[in-house]
Parts: sequence; structure tokens; C-alpha cells
Amino acid sequence: MMHTFKLITNNEPAVLERLLRVTRHRGFTLQMMKVTASNDQLAINFTVDSLRPVNRLFNQLEKLYDVKTIEILE
Repeated sequence: MMHTFKLITNNEPAVLERLLRVTRHRGFTLQMMKVTASNDQLAINFTVDSLRPVNRLFNQLEKLYDVKTIEILE
């Protein structure tokens, strides 16, 4: 099942690496990612695929220090 997330994060060097690590560890496969940078923020839209409950990934991403906002667009 496909799910699309929209995040606003701090523009820090390791943000994308942490995001991808959490996604992989929770058993989701990345299908698409779009990143737009501004001065101090990243706007990240990405789509994942998995049969696992999407709330598992949402809850873990929400806990990341650099994540300011997160929502599932579906």
C-alpha cells in the first residue's frame, strides 16, 4: 500500500540520512522523494510502499529531532 508524507525539517546535513534509515528499519520501501531547500528548512515529500501499518512509520518520523511538521497526504 502506498502512502505519501509531507515533512518540514531543519536544513541539517544528516536529516535525509536519518529519515531514510528510519524508513528502511520500519520495513517501508521508498518509491519517490522530492526535497526543496530554503535557508533553514527542507520541505520533503516522499512516497513509501509497504503492507505494514503506516502509523508505525509516522510515529517514528515524528520523534526525529529535526522534524518540525509531518502529515500523511495519502
